[in-house]
Amino acid sequence: MANVLRNVKVPPNSASLEEARQRVFDFFREACRSLPYVMEIYNLHDVVTISQLRSTVASEIRKNTHITNPKVIDMLLFKGLEELKNVVNHSKQRHHIIGQYVVGQQGRVEDLGTKDHSTFLKNFYNSNYF
Repeated sequence: MANVLRNVKVPPNSASLEEARQRVFDFFREACRSLPYVMEIYNLHDVVTISQLRSTVASEIRKNTHITNPKVIDMLLFKGLEELKNVVNHSKQRHHIIGQYVVGQQGRVEDLGTKDHSTFLKNFYNSNYF
């Protein structure tokens, strides 16, 4: 499973907004297909679910829904593809993934009910993410 992103390559510029939009959907599909592998290589099962990661990817894509220039969309897709390659190729460490995609904008790791954080950890999370 070392070559998860086997069919993904940087295409030439989109000719229209509709073509760029389709490429965004293709990128999202490929990112979602990579999530089980990402969960395995970074051992994220105790911190987050695939569904939560899928929602994070979707929200990152939705941040740019106001953009209508196909060239800008292509540039953002290129950056997203590079980020996905870095994650899948294990170029990042586990705490990078947790900090960027699990903790994200909420400020702290959500308690999934499987682990009860100690007072020390709760204070640590509060002091380091706010």
